[in-house]
Amino acid sequence: MRMSHVRKSFAAVAAMFSLVSAVEALGADSAPPAPMPRFQTFRIGSYTGIALNDGALRMPNDGKSFVVGRSPAEVAKVLTSGGAPGEYLEFDVQPLLVRTDRSVLLFDTGAGNYFGPITGELLKSMAAAGMPPAGVTDIFISHAHGDHVGGLVTGTGALAFPNATIHMSAPEWAWLGTMTADEAKKFGMPDVTALVAAIRSKVVPFQPGATLIPDLVTAVEIKGHTPGHSGYQIGSGADSVLYIGDSMHSYVISVRKPSWKVEFDQDQQAGAASRTALVKRVAASGQRVYAVHFPFPGIGKIVEQKGMYVWVPEVFR
Repeated sequence: MRMSHVRKSFAAVAAMFSLVSAVEALGADSAPPAPMPRFQTFRIGSYTGIALNDGALRMPNDGKSFVVGRSPAEVAKVLTSGGAPGEYLEFDVQPLLVRTDRSVLLFDTGAGNYFGPITGELLKSMAAAGMPPAGVTDIFISHAHGDHVGGLVTGTGALAFPNATIHMSAPEWAWLGTMTADEAKKFGMPDVTALVAAIRSKVVPFQPGATLIPDLVTAVEIKGHTPGHSGYQIGSGADSVLYIGDSMHSYVISVRKPSWKVEFDQDQQAGAASRTALVKRVAASGQRVYAVHFPFPGIGKIVEQKGMYVWVPEVFR
């Protein structure tokens, strides 16, 4: 990993995780948006997938917060070509729950209480879907940023999912355990010591690429974002789903310009290379994708149309 990228990304991610004022500024003169659904169900073969709305993060298109080395005008041109506003970027947050006959699996946990009122809706969305936290048997963490691990604990620091085994790649778990308090705050974790202490007995580290539940969950190493960032292949065959974590953030920029470097990636060169290869692979194979930060509910495919890659979400009536 190139340490210059690590240092640079700390400041960028700190900006991302300080978005309350940016959200207020961007939305101060506009009417509040229509509320999104709490959850959306879909099928993954014989399993039930449930997209769970945790909220949304917004940041300005200011030439320094997301894309590296591209002007706001250039970024806005790509955004508007994909039907998105050009003046800001919005990233929904939607952990994925998968229900089988024997288990209830949760992929990432949202922001919990870490980001204030703009996120932290996971438990309410689970309640609306009729899924009690105590029923979750396994949690699969893509990486240790606050909007993915914050929901592991309640506001009092207790385990939010007391009966769940927490699966996290060994490199990511080691990195989380050695973060200083200042570093963790930059990644949206206000008290990393308490978080690690709360979850330590529940964490089962795995090696990148490991089969975690045979015929159901396999880890997929996607390099660049954090030291042990992992996606997850869920199910098998044509109805399988690839949970991509933070390999992509914007349903327009990340898909149409995957080679553009992103401030959030600790190794920006590796992140761009991984993203480019991933977009090409899933488009060629027709793989269904679950993107935690794409517009809710985040399930769809990346397809090639007229010489470019585009995001095509699944449509629900």
